[in-house]
Amino acid sequence: MAVAALGVRALEAVRSVSGVTAAAFTSQLPFSGDRDEYGAHFEATPTQPAETYGVFRYAVSPGYLEAMRIPLRRGRLLDEHDGAAAPLAAVVSESVVNGRFHGANPIGQRLSVGGSPDALPYTIVGVVGDVRQTSLAQTDSDAVYHPTVQGRWVDTVVSLVVRTRGDAASLAPAIRLAIWSVDKDQPVARVATMEALLAATAAERQFLLILFEAFALAALVLAAAGIYGILAGTVAERTREIGVRCVLGASRGMIVGLVLRQGLTLTAGGVAIGLTAAAVASRALVGVLFGVSRLDPVTYLGVVTLLMTVAVLACGVPAWRAARVDPAVTLKAE
Repeated sequence: MAVAALGVRALEAVRSVSGVTAAAFTSQLPFSGDRDEYGAHFEATPTQPAETYGVFRYAVSPGYLEAMRIPLRRGRLLDEHDGAAAPLAAVVSESVVNGRFHGANPIGQRLSVGGSPDALPYTIVGVVGDVRQTSLAQTDSDAVYHPTVQGRWVDTVVSLVVRTRGDAASLAPAIRLAIWSVDKDQPVARVATMEALLAATAAERQFLLILFEAFALAALVLAAAGIYGILAGTVAERTREIGVRCVLGASRGMIVGLVLRQGLTLTAGGVAIGLTAAAVASRALVGVLFGVSRLDPVTYLGVVTLLMTVAVLACGVPAWRAARVDPAVTLKAE
């Protein structure tokens, strides 16, 4: 209880710092290198048996979810009423609901975290959005949040989350002084902004992504050049045919339209094959994608538009030039 009282006083001191809009404690912080994972035992329900699997455990003070802006999906968040003497309450992530409850309402269901399944259970009171703990590349986001004062053990190392107005880094000295005003011997280490932590985890994949981008750009240029070369060569070989069509009364527009239709039909077939292959191959890239699905429509649409534009130029420009040549000169040259 002395540790809990110290935490409350420290939060009050930090929240009084000018520029601080929210502050809270957590037993682990996303992207910080922490990995506090425990077995969560879910009690049996009328439709599902009891089950135990690993989750990230967050022992948090009231206001943590709001400070981190983790969205509420269902139920309520943890607050000051969830004290040491109150019924044990917990909030779970959306991924837990989808995995354990298959999307059904979990409010009122019970679970225990760590230790044996016989430990006093928490009652689920809310569902929040998923948060990636270890890195952007890792999709394991099953999480259980419970009040710090309702934990089965005391976390000796905690992270202080502070949301500010303006530059957060500039308030670090004042926040340290606020903590030391409560306990001058309290160590304060690893001061960093969430932007810095996010940049650090993104840097781990930067070289790999640059390599992929270079190969993708090279492949796109080669594909465009190949389409132009093949279709332009095909149209050039049909110069005699174009001359005969002009003699028989075909207009320049008709010639260009005919060549475009034939060229774009071939290109569309190749694009369809390429899209299918890309969709299959992109399964291997799921681990390095964040914020973009492996079937991202904008990316696919952009590539298809570029290739079709190249195909139009490859067919249309040579066909237009051939159609403008005097048919008699064309046939004589052949």
